[in-house]
This record gives sequence, C-alpha cells and structure tokens, in this order.
Amino acid sequence: MTSRTTQANGDHHRRRPYPSPGGRAHYLGPSSYSSSSSSAASLKGCCCCLFLLLTFLALLAIAVILVIVLAVKPKKPQFDLQQVAVQYLLVAPSVAAGTTASAPTAAYLSLNISLLFIAENPNKVGIRYGETQFVVMYRGVPLGVATVPAFEQPAHSTRLVQTWVSVSRFNVLQADALDLIRDTTVNDRVELHVTGDVGAKIRVLGFTSPRVQVSVHCAIVISPRKQSLTSKQCEVDGLNV
Repeated sequence: MTSRTTQANGDHHRRRPYPSPGGRAHYLGPSSYSSSSSSAASLKGCCCCLFLLLTFLALLAIAVILVIVLAVKPKKPQFDLQQVAVQYLLVAPSVAAGTTASAPTAAYLSLNISLLFIAENPNKVGIRYGETQFVVMYRGVPLGVATVPAFEQPAHSTRLVQTWVSVSRFNVLQADALDLIRDTTVNDRVELHVTGDVGAKIRVLGFTSPRVQVSVHCAIVISPRKQSLTSKQCEVDGLNV
C-alpha cells in the first residue's frame, strides 16, 4: 500500500512541471538555438562578402590607374624664366647725421621688373598648375614676391605667363647697403636671384595625380645705368613628389 502511494505521488510530480514566476511554464526548445546561430552565420557571411567586394574594387581601381599611367607615360613639365624686362632700378643711399657721405648706414632700393615665364606640357593629357610664388632676393635678402596664379594647360602645348615685382624704397641695412651702392655706382651690375617651387598635377579621365614639384632658380644681372638686363641664367632642379 505504501509503495503504491509513493509511486503514484512520483508519477504525479513527473507529469506536472514546476510553474514559472509568471504562473506559466516556459520551454526552450532546440529551434531557438538554431535560429540564433543561423543569424550569426548570416551576419558573418554578409561581412565577408562586403570585405571581398571592397577588396575587389580597390584592386580594380589600382589596375585602372596603372593602365592609364602606362598608356599616358607622364613626363615632367617644363617651367622656365623666358624674359626679364626692367622698368627701373633705383638706389638711394641714406646717411645718418654726423657721418660722411662715403659711409652710408643704409640704402633704399626701388625696383620694378616684369618676369615672363614659359610653361611647356609634353604630356598627352592636361596639367593643372597651382599658384606659385617667386621670391626676388639680393645677397640672400628677400626684396619682394612675384605671384603666378593657378592655371590649366592643355596637352602638347606651350604657354607664356607674366608677373611683376614692384619694390618701393626697400630699406637695405648697412652691410648689404655698402655692397648695393658699390654694385650700383662702381660695378654697374646688380645681381638678383629669383627662386620658387612650381607645383603641378596631371589630370586623366577625372583622376588627379599626386603633386609634382619643380624648383626654379634664376640669377639675373641688371645694369642700373642702362636700366636693362645684362644676363640671365636659370637652373631647374630635379623632379620632386
């Protein structure tokens, strides 16, 4: 009798699940685990596909650029100072009180010259030049700046670009003032240096190449008596990127 009652109570407990705190029994079947694992696998597959797509597009872009470079064969643009026109170059010594005229303490330089540059594009495609500033110096002392505005140049073409340098009563101090007055009155030759970096980019089918830089350095000699150019010598440094 006791064994039957115990067995009945055991069967009763096995058939009746324990209720959840809300009063209902919940079961986690195998379908819940399978759905979450399938979502994670799907997300991982999408990430892999996206990575492969981006890698393919990057390789395709590199291949297109290489094909264009090999087809175009870009060459270094040529940029040089073609002509210098002297409007005037005047030097006025400044003598301090209590000193003699043979020992000036400073000199005032006034200068007005025009610079004509020539740009040559030997490439099969156009070139865009950025704004360039050329510094005019006397014995390492900057006197003024000549600015060449940005411009575009078609393929296989030559273009002339003109700019001006105007200096009004630039105060040259003692050491350089003595040299300047001697160059003006005795030697009749004032040597100026024009230097600047020309930046350009090649454009092909909407693509722009990295900036190419060419350094230009020119030495020009002006005769103060004749108010004209005596000599001009320019150097163009190697290609810099």
